[in-house]
Amino acid sequence: MSYKLGVIGFGNIAKAIITPLLDKQILKSEEIFCVVNSKNSCEHIKKNYSHNINISYASSKDSVLVWDCPLKLLSIKPQQLKNINELIPKNGRENFLISVLAGISLNKLQEIFPNHKCVRAVTNIPITIGKGLTGISWSEKIDDKTKILIKNIFESSSKVYEFAEDYLDVFLALTSSAPAIVALIIEAFSDGGLNGGLPKRLSEELVLEMILGTVLMIKDLRISTYEFKNMVTSPAGTTISALRVLEKEGFKSALIESILAATNRSKQFN
Repeated sequence: MSYKLGVIGFGNIAKAIITPLLDKQILKSEEIFCVVNSKNSCEHIKKNYSHNINISYASSKDSVLVWDCPLKLLSIKPQQLKNINELIPKNGRENFLISVLAGISLNKLQEIFPNHKCVRAVTNIPITIGKGLTGISWSEKIDDKTKILIKNIFESSSKVYEFAEDYLDVFLALTSSAPAIVALIIEAFSDGGLNGGLPKRLSEELVLEMILGTVLMIKDLRISTYEFKNMVTSPAGTTISALRVLEKEGFKSALIESILAATNRSKQFN
């Protein structure tokens, strides 16, 4: 990569995106210019981060250097956006800004950063272990070469999908909000095992292994969830008894409604 990357904010998601690029030497540490909110955060990262990137805090004179990077990653909390003032880049090149802020539309980004061509990316927490999912929407006039470059940045830590922006809200609900729902389901199952007399730790381990095996089997055999359900459900057996209770309690409907609620909430931020 022949040019520098600016990073605005350096929390867990930004670290998860940037670190594999440095570990794999796709980027060099001297090519990363990062700005964070406070001096304390800056000093903590300098002391503890595994790579010696250029980092400064917002009120320091060096913080302006991030704006002269032709490609920038915006990774702050949405409520901090009002504190960001765009500086006009002096590099004389086209400038691009990738936002990973939840619910902030391309139109809104373009209003705040009129001197940049904006890209919106939605990613999820498994990106921190290199197992993420990232959805990308492009603003107009992003050329193919830049698209490939930006996708390469995320492909080091996640699978990348391209979407029209209208689909990013439901993508966020399915991939960024739903992991918390999955964790709740794991917790509930393991509590069921606990109620049946198993030690909590063992019960949770069994649930995790069961879910992993189920997912891999559905994926590897390329069967539908309906087909899989029929494979393990026998007449008057234990499985159909369990499914009957869930159906009676509206379990499937509740999960659908939870995704719709997360989708609608994301749309409210746009």
